Amino acid sequence: MTSLAERLLEHGIRPQNHRDGNHKLLCPKCSPTRRNRKDPCLSLTIDRRGAVWKCHHCGWSGGVVERDSAKLLRWARLAAPIKPSRSPGEPTPAVLAWLAARGISEAVARRNRIGAARVYFPKLGIEADSIAFSYFRNGELINIKFRALADKAFTQVEGAEAVLYGLDDIAESEEAIFVEGEPDKLAVEEAGLNNVVSVPNGAQTIGRADDDSAGFVYLGNCAAELERLKRIVLAVDADDKGRALEEELARRLGRERCWRVQWPNGGDVQCKDANETLLAHGASVVRECIENAAPYPIAGLHNVIEYAEETIGLYRDGRKRGLSTGWPSVDGLMTIRPGELSVVTGIPNHGKSEFVDALTVNLAERYGWVFAVCSFENPPAEHIAKLAEKYLGLPFWEGPSWRMSEADLQRAIEWASQHFVLIRADDEAPTVEWILNAGRGAVMRYGTRGFVVDPYNEIEHQRPHGIDGDRIHLRPARQGEALRAAVWRARLDNRPSASDASGERQAAGADALRHFGLGKLGEQSRSRSRGASA
Repeated sequence: MTSLAERLLEHGIRPQNHRDGNHKLLCPKCSPTRRNRKDPCLSLTIDRRGAVWKCHHCGWSGGVVERDSAKLLRWARLAAPIKPSRSPGEPTPAVLAWLAARGISEAVARRNRIGAARVYFPKLGIEADSIAFSYFRNGELINIKFRALADKAFTQVEGAEAVLYGLDDIAESEEAIFVEGEPDKLAVEEAGLNNVVSVPNGAQTIGRADDDSAGFVYLGNCAAELERLKRIVLAVDADDKGRALEEELARRLGRERCWRVQWPNGGDVQCKDANETLLAHGASVVRECIENAAPYPIAGLHNVIEYAEETIGLYRDGRKRGLSTGWPSVDGLMTIRPGELSVVTGIPNHGKSEFVDALTVNLAERYGWVFAVCSFENPPAEHIAKLAEKYLGLPFWEGPSWRMSEADLQRAIEWASQHFVLIRADDEAPTVEWILNAGRGAVMRYGTRGFVVDPYNEIEHQRPHGIDGDRIHLRPARQGEALRAAVWRARLDNRPSASDASGERQAAGADALRHFGLGKLGEQSRSRSRGASA
């Protein structure tokens, strides 16, 4: 049976992938004869029904229908999350007893529609009686999470949409309290505070950003409800994972509207979360802790005591080095830390963009970073081809060296889709504010750790009258610090005269790269298993 890819190919249309969504491509009808042959003037939209396209230069348009019934069914399943087929049963005496042992009253349980069910738990390998936590949005049942009564084992409706527990409780509020588990939400309600939500999956593992990022998809799914909040109180667990969760939530939601709770940690009873505080000290102390939450630092206004722990750590451990660039010869001169601005400058055709691309690939491989890239000089397809070359260590184009196979390319595209988000100003002239807004959105939705603007000169001409360039340049730096994301900007420097020979410039660039042991960026051969540059 003819696939969608084959049907598009019959019309000369070759998208980099065939995922649902909008694609910008070269037009097979007019691009070969245009002066600007690299302009992706063809808009292609793919969905479960097929694909349609239109060229914004020559006007060519058309469409094809997907005829693969198996793929249609698979797309239909992906397009709509699975919803529970039925609600859990009424809470049993065993469920109410389980809650009572944690200080939760029947009234709070029934308000949250706590239920009971007997379900299969993969961790236990058996069916077991459980307490059922129902997740609602606008009154509609979205998911059910089950916890075994006799063991600490969890399961939920497979394929359900990830949303915050208690989402409807903040629907009319400008303030929300975030906790780390369903019992903690119920404990805060016992203190008389109902505008509280719980993350659906606890604190994520501390480690690689790509391992952690999938666990925060619920923030994107609840973006409409979260955007209107003016104050967010982070009342998560007081342990290493809880502190990592607190930092990531504040980074994604915006530190300027976040406050953090300190649970009691003095005397004989030290409390880790809201539920332990309720049992040890009572509802009044839970409420007191939340009402006395301390704000995250406001940009430009800090109390010295905020840095006490960091200063003591500096005294004990010294300065901590940043992340490796992937090149030992460069690490001796610079390392990478979130929140810092790096400027890559030089004369034309000396590899500024190639260096930044190679660096981002190294960081994505080694640490799982996700990057938002705003590149004005590279059409998306060609930029992705360059990233593929650096990831595979193989050339994209035909030449004297062995070229990557199409299967290699597909593998590289799949990898790049997990680590790179492209910011494109397709319909408007880019401004600093527009780019930074896109960067904030990328942090919220994808958890990006790095932000690249290349070249920065493309937006410098739009700075307001009377504002010098240095003041404009500070804005990405401040934005990166606020988002805890590393920021790079490549800047073109035309200081050498036009009479300089091109060969002399290229030779100087090659000498500089060899000085750092980099070789020709984009052509290094690397082992995918090691994930390091040669």
